Amino acid sequence: MTSVLPPTAELSADEARRIALRAQGFLGAPDRRGGVRGVLRHLGAVQLDTISVLARSHELIPYARLGAVGRKTVEDAYWTEGHSFEYWSHAACILPVEEWPHFAFRRRSYRARPHWGHDLPDGAYDTVIKQLRAEGPLTATELGGAKNGGEWWDWSASKVAVERALMYGEVVCTERRSWKRVYDLAERTIPDDLLHDELDDTECLRRLVRLAGESLGVGTRADIADYHRLKGEQFDAVVVDSGLVPVTVEGWSKPAWADPQALASEPRGRHRTTLLSPFDSLIWERARTERIFGFSHRLEAYVPKPKRVYGYFAMPLLSGGKLLGRVDPAREGTTLVARQVSLDSAKAVAPMAQALREAAHWVGCDAVRIERVDRAELTADLVKAVS
Repeated sequence: MTSVLPPTAELSADEARRIALRAQGFLGAPDRRGGVRGVLRHLGAVQLDTISVLARSHELIPYARLGAVGRKTVEDAYWTEGHSFEYWSHAACILPVEEWPHFAFRRRSYRARPHWGHDLPDGAYDTVIKQLRAEGPLTATELGGAKNGGEWWDWSASKVAVERALMYGEVVCTERRSWKRVYDLAERTIPDDLLHDELDDTECLRRLVRLAGESLGVGTRADIADYHRLKGEQFDAVVVDSGLVPVTVEGWSKPAWADPQALASEPRGRHRTTLLSPFDSLIWERARTERIFGFSHRLEAYVPKPKRVYGYFAMPLLSGGKLLGRVDPAREGTTLVARQVSLDSAKAVAPMAQALREAAHWVGCDAVRIERVDRAELTADLVKAVS
């Protein structure tokens, strides 16, 4: 492991929490002028996921920070005028187009991989590239079909080819249309000054570590490396030259690093009260969430229903800079249904009601129905508060 400089600051647990909230856009006035694109640039990555309850996760991310921005406005901000692209970061993520050069290390790694999960028939790759060049942006279906007719992983040759071209960087996902990826040639979609793999691996990693540290405000080795799914040893190799400064945080058992700008002023301003997607970068790393907020959370969508504790898509409630509970939402017509609500205390009733009302209005619902509250004695108060 690369040696690091001695810590330059000592932070209390509360200071670290507020630094993290500000860095993620939940403390202080939101940058409404920057809008959704500003949120994307600030976070550096917005995770995509197929689950849609209130809305898809990539819509929930700007909503949580900016409030009830129109859902079409969100999609247009991501997918028009070449401001972003989709690639593998923390997971499948929307990324600012300025970050294209930083992922050269990953594109090179994919090109060098000797084995793949799908066989690629001879000629299929070149055929897909020629078709995109001739016809412009296309979905996998338009390229000849996404599947062979079997299970979801039984990809067609054209789907295997275009996904491989995506990983190599010859093809870019420029938007999602009815949740299908739309592919186009990188040479047509990435600006000329960004369309290159000139940065060596070390420089790519150095920049991504710095950007992740800025987006988190403060974090451990695992926190920062996880942001763009880097390996611990990759973090170790570049952290000294990343511009991040070592700090100690009260109650954290492992060393931490901070963005020096995050230490330059005390985090102040208005706290957001909102529901969070489980894929929000504020909470997507479970160990960090427990360390900062004392809140244990996991996505239970893939847990068998009888074994779920909090529900299919439980969304944590953020209020006053703390996580005060969670709700498993659903929609029935124009009613937002809170299938299961979990509250830490009676003080969470009013914030939860506010968050539910605002979320309902955002997705076009005109009523909220509470089905179950884990603390039964709070049910009547919550029902009254949301009505």
